[in-house]
Amino acid sequence: MEHQFINRDISWLSFNERVLDEATKAALPVLERLRFLSIYSSNLDEFYRVRMPAIMALGKLREQVQVADTVSALINRQLRLFGQTLATDIIPALRQNKIHLVYNEPLPEHLQPLLLAYFQAQLSAFLQPVFLGQDNTFFPENNRIYLAVSIERDGLAGLAVVNIPSAELGRFFPAQTGDVQYVVMLDDILKAHIHLVFPGWKVTGCYSFKITRDAELELDDEYKGDIAQLIEEQIVKRDFGYATRFLYDSAMPDEDLERIVAALKLDHANNVAGGRYHNLKDFADFPVRRDALSYERWPALQAGVGGESLFAAITQQDIVVHTPYQSYDTVLRFFNEAALDADVQEICITMYRVAGDSRIAHALISAARNGKQVTVFVELKARFDEANNIRWAKQMKAAGVRIIYSIPGLKVHAKVALVKKKEGLRTRYYGLLATGNFNESTARFYTDHILFTAHKGILRELELLFLFLAKRRKPLLDDHFEPQHLLIAQFNLQQRFLQLLDREIAHAQQGRPASVIIKLNNLEEEVLIRKLYEAAQAGVRIQLLVRSICRLAPGVAGLSEGITVHRIVDRYLEHGRVFIFHNGGEEELYMGSADWMNRNIYRRIEVCFPVYDARVRAEIREMINLQLQDNTAAVALDAEGRNVQLVQEAPVIASQQAIYNFLKER
Repeated sequence: MEHQFINRDISWLSFNERVLDEATKAALPVLERLRFLSIYSSNLDEFYRVRMPAIMALGKLREQVQVADTVSALINRQLRLFGQTLATDIIPALRQNKIHLVYNEPLPEHLQPLLLAYFQAQLSAFLQPVFLGQDNTFFPENNRIYLAVSIERDGLAGLAVVNIPSAELGRFFPAQTGDVQYVVMLDDILKAHIHLVFPGWKVTGCYSFKITRDAELELDDEYKGDIAQLIEEQIVKRDFGYATRFLYDSAMPDEDLERIVAALKLDHANNVAGGRYHNLKDFADFPVRRDALSYERWPALQAGVGGESLFAAITQQDIVVHTPYQSYDTVLRFFNEAALDADVQEICITMYRVAGDSRIAHALISAARNGKQVTVFVELKARFDEANNIRWAKQMKAAGVRIIYSIPGLKVHAKVALVKKKEGLRTRYYGLLATGNFNESTARFYTDHILFTAHKGILRELELLFLFLAKRRKPLLDDHFEPQHLLIAQFNLQQRFLQLLDREIAHAQQGRPASVIIKLNNLEEEVLIRKLYEAAQAGVRIQLLVRSICRLAPGVAGLSEGITVHRIVDRYLEHGRVFIFHNGGEEELYMGSADWMNRNIYRRIEVCFPVYDARVRAEIREMINLQLQDNTAAVALDAEGRNVQLVQEAPVIASQQAIYNFLKER
């Protein structure tokens, strides 16, 4: 711990360890355990792309060497557990269910004719062998897997690289034999036939490797040209960026390792000895699907909004949808009705991560073609979604949608939409405010809350926010935008949260009940953490639900004794942000897009919004109560940020199952 704050990277690795822990649970269906291994692997790849460059740079500073060493030790320990879990638990469990994953073993004799035919007809079409030499120009793509092949001929030794085309063919080859389903890794099929790739050469060794590269885009905030074109150019360059990790088969001889490091100029990379296989995030696409070996299905519930007009229903009362427990159809209906309603004049929306086949984008295109004024703020700097967002922005723009691109120096992370509809002599506003992206794909496994409201005060402030976004600049002191309902980063969000905490501190100091419940993805920003410490020392009870990074150290004597932190990892990704303040018994509840991280507070436009409807507030409060009582999928964090198993006492509560049942009963 650094003073009062846990290191953010060590905290993030603690979260990923919690993901890995799900894979070790024998009580979970085996295909779900395999899926958690894939999530762990994918998360670790992103860590090396996004965080490792900073760790490597800081590691050169004397005071940061310990952090770099701790990070390496944590990752190595986790990878050992990963390998052990896969080899000794999951693979045997698969075989008990007549699924034979061929892994670290010879290919079954009876499959070899079939595998040879597959190599000749399919796999060989995608192979691009490269001989490494003094003037090598070969550049391995980011996170693609390759084979380093040692070859000999006429007393001469050489080293070649062959791509493993898993992106084109998939990583696994399934083959049914009797009642046994075999699954063969593409790597092993290629290795078994590698001699056919180098006729006339003797293959003396074959070892897999991959290179992970820095994910940052080099963007000039003062760039005056076409921002979409600039980002498209940078996306291409990103896959050729600085190597942060060279992961290789530990069986590779030192001589070959030295040659490949020299040839590919990897001296500066973090060279990591691994196993025979890499990119095990591909387990997400494991080709066997069986209901009996997966989670029980939870069909999405309908939100109970009937009638011909959703807008008429919103006029009567606020509506909330909780994904993925409830169907995303109500959100799609909101935009579809707006596109078709002759009285709708204008639609405004922020889009941060657009779905690959976005029904919302299609509805916005239809709305524009139907004569509506449609304004879409598209964030082009949403990491790893830049290309998809640009593609959709171009399609919408071509259809007549007014597209507003990224603000220099800021990301717009807010999840808000506004519809203006002519009703008689007046214009009525309808709003949609959410904790998660307008993305029907991620809505299937991200837990989020979406509020539909006609509240005049909230929606007037939302309109002013859209007017500001159209200016494409950072806020200025003379903007005179002082929201009274919404909490908007760069305007009043941090200040308002500090005021709400100060109010609880005042209640506690006056001997009245005072408490705070906050649910976040990440808790990092030091000003707000210090205020939580101050509140705890004043006697405010603080309960935190933090899924991932948590720099706050709970339970420290004299600092944070009144603070508990729980972390929930289950079938769905916990994503909603909820803030509950006791307020002397007149409880206030906010939701929104903002984590308490430096980037959210200082470098983004975020929107948090109050929940005024008592019925909606009670529903969300009950869901949070169930999560605070979770003693199955939740762990507590200790003062060092480590996961601590909770004592499981009756009643046994798994909050996601309990929430689904609660909403189903309602």
